[in-house]
Amino acid sequence: MTEFQKPMRLSPGDKVAVLSPSWGGPALYPQVFDLGLSQLRDLLGVSVQEYPTTRMSPDDLHENPRLRAADVNAAFADPSVRAIFASIGGDDSMRLLPYLDASLIKSNPKILMGYSDTTILLTYANQLGLVTFNGPSVMAGFAQTKTQPPAFAAHVRQMLTEPSAEYVYAPYAERVTKSQRWSVESYTAELEYAPNAGWRWLQGSGVTQGQLFGGCISVLEFLKGTEWWPKPEFWQGKILFLETSEEKETPDQVARMLRNYGMQGLFDQISGLLFARPELYTLEERKTLFQAIVSVVAGEFGRPNLPIIAEMDFGHEAPQFILPLGVKAEIDCRNQSFRLVESCIL
Repeated sequence: MTEFQKPMRLSPGDKVAVLSPSWGGPALYPQVFDLGLSQLRDLLGVSVQEYPTTRMSPDDLHENPRLRAADVNAAFADPSVRAIFASIGGDDSMRLLPYLDASLIKSNPKILMGYSDTTILLTYANQLGLVTFNGPSVMAGFAQTKTQPPAFAAHVRQMLTEPSAEYVYAPYAERVTKSQRWSVESYTAELEYAPNAGWRWLQGSGVTQGQLFGGCISVLEFLKGTEWWPKPEFWQGKILFLETSEEKETPDQVARMLRNYGMQGLFDQISGLLFARPELYTLEERKTLFQAIVSVVAGEFGRPNLPIIAEMDFGHEAPQFILPLGVKAEIDCRNQSFRLVESCIL
């Protein structure tokens, strides 16, 4: 099993970099971005450093992947920067990959966090041997800190500032059903909630462990067939976690993506499969999605005992968990529990 390098924990006064590796959301919605920065500072007691492309317009960002990559390299190279947070996701951060300095990034482990299209950077750095963090971005996560349940802020602080040999995940009591539009000039991050019905244990038995790996299922599709897709041996023993995006991939589309994983032999190698609560799905669509997942994994590829948990609190629906790639976790189907069995920070 690969031993991944863990970053140092964050402490009050530390400096963090905020980058826009994919889409220029901060330029379009500065009121949302500035609120996110303010709440990030309040929550973690950190100072924020922006880079030349952080507030660059969407068009200029799209035209300059080399500049975006230069900012990623610079943030890793700066010893005073203790963490790197994505401003928001997007759809083309994979264009940075040829310009990233692998040896520089590998030799400077630090917290790297985001989700959705940031899956590209998290996967890249994780394959270099670093623990990376699938979790909130500045505009979608931190900007809504004070209007989310207090459990969200407590979770973020514990994951990023308090090293612990064990962390037990539990469903949030509520889930967000409606968010204030970012186009509102006086944006205050208003949210509407409904009770959270909890996770769905679709199949599996016993207790299994493995290192976490995953991200946005549609973004991972961008990497298939490229040199940056994980090698076959990388998957051995992994607990794979996947989320759908705001583009609302259909159950059939998810099934086809999973079928590709099956044809790669992944379901014979991984030790568990986690699915996030899908954004914008109706209850009936969720039921269809669950059936599609089980049909592919158990029916088409003969793995009826592979633990599968669905409706988990990570990904595009808030409030969201932080899931650290490269850290060992445990699925206990008997007691229906999920936990980390090692610290994700030093």
